[in-house]
Amino acid sequence: MNFDNLLAVSPIDGRYANKCPELRDVFSEYGLVKRRVLVECTWLEALCDAKEIKECKPLSAKERKALRAIASEFSVADAQRVKDIEKTTNHDVKAVEYFLKEKVKGTSLEKRGEFIHFACTSEDINNMSHALMLRDGKKVLRAAMDEMTAKIAAMAKEWAKVPMLAHTHGQPASPTTVGKELAVVTARLRRQAAEIDRLVMPAKMNGAVGNFNAHLSAYPKTDWEKLSRKVIESLGLRQNRLTTQIESHDGIAELFDAFCRWNSVLLDFDRDIWMYVSMGYFKQRTIKGEIGSSTMPHKVNPIDFENSEGNLGLANAVLGFMARKLAISRMQRDLTDSTTLRNMGVGFGYTLIAIRSTLKGLGKLELNAERLAEDLDRNWEVLAEPIQTVMRKVGMDHPYERLKELTRGRRVTAEIMRDFVKALPLPKDDKARLMKLTPSTYIGLAEKLARLA
Repeated sequence: MNFDNLLAVSPIDGRYANKCPELRDVFSEYGLVKRRVLVECTWLEALCDAKEIKECKPLSAKERKALRAIASEFSVADAQRVKDIEKTTNHDVKAVEYFLKEKVKGTSLEKRGEFIHFACTSEDINNMSHALMLRDGKKVLRAAMDEMTAKIAAMAKEWAKVPMLAHTHGQPASPTTVGKELAVVTARLRRQAAEIDRLVMPAKMNGAVGNFNAHLSAYPKTDWEKLSRKVIESLGLRQNRLTTQIESHDGIAELFDAFCRWNSVLLDFDRDIWMYVSMGYFKQRTIKGEIGSSTMPHKVNPIDFENSEGNLGLANAVLGFMARKLAISRMQRDLTDSTTLRNMGVGFGYTLIAIRSTLKGLGKLELNAERLAEDLDRNWEVLAEPIQTVMRKVGMDHPYERLKELTRGRRVTAEIMRDFVKALPLPKDDKARLMKLTPSTYIGLAEKLARLA
């Protein structure tokens, strides 16, 4: 198919088309039709293998290979044929059934033609296909997520020892290390990724309202639940035994919520890196020919992190809406889920674009050790915490209040802090330890914790 990106309505298929090409095979109309064909062929093969369904003859090795090839070799041209048939049927799933009957016509498989889509409702095919799309789309996103986490983890280890002034409520706080703060992000991302990995998409193949009504009318002695489970599990999904006409989509909602949580962690990271860049803790490598501002030549803007933040917001808006909406359907079914589900790839697309923007931004970062050290040396008042803590230990009067009076709301130099410590009646070892302490060395277990990344 010829398609000019300049004519795309969505930036996913236009401006950012090269950021998420792997998702086209999964979430496009072609991707959906391709998986419908796979489900139909897998169902037919299972019916042929069921000994009690005598009218659906067992497959020879050659026939089995031919049937599986219809799904495995499904092409864009095949999808176009399905869409052409749909112009007549005005029904997308019935068009797939007719396409398959065309494909087997004139072959030994033709005699099993009426067992294509046997006893199925459209939603049997659709829910399975959507679950397969999510299974495959999840693999794409998880690979990108792991790449992101590995990048941040490597940075955490590299800068495990580098002290940094922390900021709580935007104000100077007890020092940490650059690596330890990055390690926190890796732990958060991994936790949410583990929740995503835990989820296996549920699916159903149980007829018009979930009771195998039509199935039993034809073959009352067949264990249809078992046969259905075999097909579902063979495709890497799990059976939902209790459904209406539709699979309830609770599993999809869980998956989308899990992606939203992972995305929120990355968005939080984007904003923090943006702040650190603005504070000078990181520099950004310049790229020859790249322009930061159309009017201010000096600027090197943190555009990749801003791009990521915007796209993560869009991703979570779509995924969050779908998670809320898809769990709701009137009685046994309405069609509001159908049009909503066609936007699954939008949420995945914006997520992938965001991840790759953040990765690009991280590739430009350089640590500004001089600026970090300068900020620490300008904030000796952060040592009020360890000094008053030692004073508490030895039972001195009003330690917190005395340090508050000395430091609150003003800059304190190294000389002022050391003079204060010198005047304290502290044990020799405690005083010596506090006299040696600097904002750069007051980092607790930060280095050790950073290496957990």
